[in-house]
Amino acid sequence: MADSIRGDPRMTVRRMRFPYPESLKAWWNPARPEFSHIVNAASLAMPYLEPYLIETMRQARAKIVDAQLLKDVDLYIGQESTHFRQHQQFNKRLADLGYRTVPAHEATVKADYEAFARSRSFTFNVAYAEGFEAMALTIGHMLVEDRAFLFRDGDAAVSSLVLWHFVEEIEHKCATYDVFKALDGRYVWRIYGLLYAMIHIMARTRQGYRAMLIEDGIWFTWRSRLALYRLLVRIFAKLTPRLMRILKPSYDPREVPDPPWVLAWWRLYRDGGDRLGELDMGKLAEPAPVPRAA
Repeated sequence: MADSIRGDPRMTVRRMRFPYPESLKAWWNPARPEFSHIVNAASLAMPYLEPYLIETMRQARAKIVDAQLLKDVDLYIGQESTHFRQHQQFNKRLADLGYRTVPAHEATVKADYEAFARSRSFTFNVAYAEGFEAMALTIGHMLVEDRAFLFRDGDAAVSSLVLWHFVEEIEHKCATYDVFKALDGRYVWRIYGLLYAMIHIMARTRQGYRAMLIEDGIWFTWRSRLALYRLLVRIFAKLTPRLMRILKPSYDPREVPDPPWVLAWWRLYRDGGDRLGELDMGKLAEPAPVPRAA
């Protein structure tokens, strides 16, 4: 077992509200339909991925003796529980738009995580959980850094859902790392979990957004394909250096500085920013997110 691990006092279970408009479209960012569907496909996985992570951490909790780590696990579970419930609400809106691929994709992802929980070892599941969270930390930093490009023309509620989710991914960046370190800690398993989670999630996400773009009738158009490739090159140019540092044996998420915009978001929530579920997309470039005026 690990020695006492210092928890993050910022970790907070937040009950957010995202007022999706009745006219919400699957292309919630009409300037970037390809990015819209990348996010949509990722969202479809959350009601199955995050309960799997929660159950894995509940099993891990029974093996942990460090009091602070137990508290951190409970906060992590609380945050992930709010995440998947919020994504369920958004995903229902996608299904209501009539996409035939939505229930099929959800069934595929659900079967994946049920099989992991049923058939894979505890070590695999903890390593997968840490691999996902390490990847999510890099994605969170990328989204925050490139928020103006990715979200400026997007629906306020959907953009806020995504940014809130990854602000909290950054916030609980140490939880699964500390659990893995306390209960196993082997470098080879940490890297295996990262690579497996990354390949699995990216492959399923691609299947999802490809299917929705096909239903939209634009997957085979050269303009959409070029826009998608340019977007993916931009995303991976920002992700790759961050992913590479996870491969170092000395990697520790505590050494990854939190972005100033995220620090400002936390302060704004703490100070009563009750409109963070509907950020003003025109002001994303400012150091602190500014709630839309009532």
